[in-house]
Amino acid sequence: MAPEGYQPLFRTSPYVELIGPLYSRGEGVALQIGLRAERKHCNQRGTVHGGILATLADIALGYAMAFATTPPANLVTANLSLDFAGAAREGDCYITRDGERIVRASAVFLVAGTLAEA
Repeated sequence: MAPEGYQPLFRTSPYVELIGPLYSRGEGVALQIGLRAERKHCNQRGTVHGGILATLADIALGYAMAFATTPPANLVTANLSLDFAGAAREGDCYITRDGERIVRASAVFLVAGTLAEA
């Protein structure tokens, strides 16, 4: 079930389908990506694995930048940096938990051209 105000992610891939479902709201640089954390996303301690949080950050930043232009830019992640300030648990959503930011992320992307299909 999609979190309130979110729709199924408008673009998918085999990897996104594996970890998803993912949800989105907004567009361009205001794009937000959501995930309702499930057991499959958690480590032995019951918290969402940092790799899942890194994936969400990479997708959110990449899609926000790519779809901020028309036609969308074809971006490749060159660098992704994350600082963890908390943990998410099964049932939580997003990279914030209860309004508290748990991950800060930044990225550098290589612009490789335009996407043939959006």
